[in-house]
Amino acid sequence: MRAVVQRVLSSSVTIGGEVVGAIDKGYLILLGVGHDDTRAQAEQLWHKIFSLRIFEDEQGKTNRSLDDVGGSVLVVSQFTLYADCRRGRRPSFTDAGSPALANELYEYFVSLVRADVPRVATGRFGADMRVELVNDGPFTIVLDTDDL
Repeated sequence: MRAVVQRVLSSSVTIGGEVVGAIDKGYLILLGVGHDDTRAQAEQLWHKIFSLRIFEDEQGKTNRSLDDVGGSVLVVSQFTLYADCRRGRRPSFTDAGSPALANELYEYFVSLVRADVPRVATGRFGADMRVELVNDGPFTIVLDTDDL
C-alpha cells in the first residue's frame, strides 16, 4: 500500500462540477492499493500516518501530530501510485490491486481514519476527480508499507 501525505491548509475534491469532499488544515492522503495488500497493511499505514509529527510547534519545529492540531483528513484513491515506468513511455499498472480489492481496502482505510479523526472527507472510488490543495510548507511525504 502506498500513500502520498500532504500537509495542507485546505483541500477539496470535485466530481462533475460538485465538491464532494473538502477540509481545512490537515492531510490530503492519496492512497494506492497494490495487488498483494491486506487489511493489516492498511492498519500499519494509517497508524504511521496518524502518529507522524509534521506540524510545527511554537518554536517552528515539526513536533506536533494531526491529533495535536485538531487536523482533518481528505482521502482520495489513486491507483496511479503503482505506475511502473521502467519500460517504454506508457506506464503499466499491473502492480495495482484489482478494483474490488482496492475499493475494499480503500474503504477499510477510511474507516480507520474515521475512528481517530473527527473530520474526514473522501473522494469517490473510481471516479474522475479534480483535487485541489493548498500545500502547507510545502510538506509532502511518500510512504510504502513495503518500507515501513
